[in-house]
Amino acid sequence: MISIRRVKPEEADTLSQIAIAAKRHWNYPEHWMQLWIPQLTFGPAYFQEHESWAAELNGEVVAFYTLQERESNAWLENIWVLPKYIGQGFGKELFLHVLSHSRELGYTTLKLEAEPNAVGFYEKMGMRQIGEHQYELEGRPRILPLMEIGL
Repeated sequence: MISIRRVKPEEADTLSQIAIAAKRHWNYPEHWMQLWIPQLTFGPAYFQEHESWAAELNGEVVAFYTLQERESNAWLENIWVLPKYIGQGFGKELFLHVLSHSRELGYTTLKLEAEPNAVGFYEKMGMRQIGEHQYELEGRPRILPLMEIGL
């Protein structure tokens, strides 16, 4: 049985490992992973400063998300699931929690910058693409879809 609860700042190392493992799940080149690991490594202060929730299964943290406010919108900054649990409904349960919690906080729109491999998941959850963020990674263009859903 999955339970969703507030993140404890002292879980930062565990949550960082979940984020890194989840990103690795998409089989990116290891040299890209080395560039991303600093962005996926969180300290306790990050979870004290940002709304953060964890999904637990039998006492083990298997997924988490962080929510921020940007331009009066709820912004899903992170949502990561341990790879062995991807496709088993944990992401869906956590995302539904994001939606209901964002509504409780009074937001009317939830936005995010999507991992390209997760766009299908977000579309199944009712989000739609509203734009994109383009940048270069080692001279190669990379496009991250910007998505939103009304609450």
